[in-house]
Amino acid sequence: MLTDYHVHLRPDGPEFAAAEYLTAAKAAEYRRAAAAAGIGELGVSEHVYRFAQVLTVWDHPFWRAQAVDDIDAYCEFVRGETDLKLGIEADFVPGAEDRTEELLAARDFDYVVGSVHFIRDGAVDMDDYSVWSSGRPVEEIWARYFQTIGDAARSGLFDILAHPDLVKYWGQEGRRPAGDLRRYYEPAIAGIAESGIAVELSTAGLRKPVAELYPAREFLALAVAAGAPVALSSDAHESGHLGYRYDAALAELESLGVGEIAVFDRRGRSLAPLGTDAGP
Repeated sequence: MLTDYHVHLRPDGPEFAAAEYLTAAKAAEYRRAAAAAGIGELGVSEHVYRFAQVLTVWDHPFWRAQAVDDIDAYCEFVRGETDLKLGIEADFVPGAEDRTEELLAARDFDYVVGSVHFIRDGAVDMDDYSVWSSGRPVEEIWARYFQTIGDAARSGLFDILAHPDLVKYWGQEGRRPAGDLRRYYEPAIAGIAESGIAVELSTAGLRKPVAELYPAREFLALAVAAGAPVALSSDAHESGHLGYRYDAALAELESLGVGEIAVFDRRGRSLAPLGTDAGP
């Protein structure tokens, strides 16, 4: 079995309208691309901040500009017009756990992908609202990021922890501390171990400035040693990215002795043997 759960049917940005991208034809295009890549389990997980209901969780300016669609219409589309698993990528907002839980629990998701893009109000992976222009030391940003990852895992809100070292996105000198980075990972690994959440191995980082898998091998090795199952994803925003560079991800998993992958249905998790699938 190969999976791709962290998948978006449309590109980022409010100009890419739901009516154009959340369609049965687009879902069928993705299904064909997944089958060609040997992916048997395909889900869609649009960003939670694309939906108007999320402003009850966090009224950040970036979210306010993006939140134009209806989350229930999205769920009805996926369930009624596609054969894809129904997921969502939901940001962890410290202090808003109850509001996030209320939003998620009211919908019939197969899985929820949890992510951390912001440290307080600053984004780690965008020029807009960038945390890197805050004047805070790089070491402080990395420490707070991985503490937040650990808190996201412990929250119990999510089934999969997405791109858990996204803070390395830029891969630039000056935005990455020197030395062994495992000292930063410890709070995140502790939260993963306590919660049992699945950790995403994402090939998206190979398409980003850092040009590395998410997470780093050292992080993934610690998570696997802590008992975390692995969820495999590409974070595709177009059909051509489905299964992107899965050869690299599979080699990484094999080298760590991981032979099973996490699969989800109605918020329940099971494990399936890793391997290509001809698809439906």
